[in-house]
Amino acid sequence: MRLFLGVALAIASVPAMAALFGSLFAGHPPPTLGVREGRLAPCPERPNCVASQAADDAHRIAPLRFADAPRAAFARLVQTVAAFPGARVVTQRGEYLHAEFTSATMGFVDDVEFVLDAPARTIHVRSASRLGYRDFGVNRERVEKIRSAFAEG
Repeated sequence: MRLFLGVALAIASVPAMAALFGSLFAGHPPPTLGVREGRLAPCPERPNCVASQAADDAHRIAPLRFADAPRAAFARLVQTVAAFPGARVVTQRGEYLHAEFTSATMGFVDDVEFVLDAPARTIHVRSASRLGYRDFGVNRERVEKIRSAFAEG
């Protein structure tokens, strides 16, 4: 009976722990968010960021490409991102989109940004963890999932 009560209390405390950790591990949005001269911020030296405009292979990831009208493609991107679990669209302004992705277990927040390059029929992307050093490929995997869902949309 004691074991059962201990397990029940542990399970019941998971949401409370997630809420506590979520506030501890959310971090703050970096001041480098946004577009400057048509470019997203470069990735820091840490291996927890990917960007289609990165100069180095460790951080570089392909941009999203589209064949339809630029405005339609960007609207499809916004819908695609908003449908992802843990995603929250923070800013959608013109050709720029910023979303926060919060992990379900510990509440870590990653910032994902997109900027439309209409003439090139390309959407550049940057996905970076706010906290920590490594992300174990989470940002790269997320961008690839977004790419896949965007292509299907």
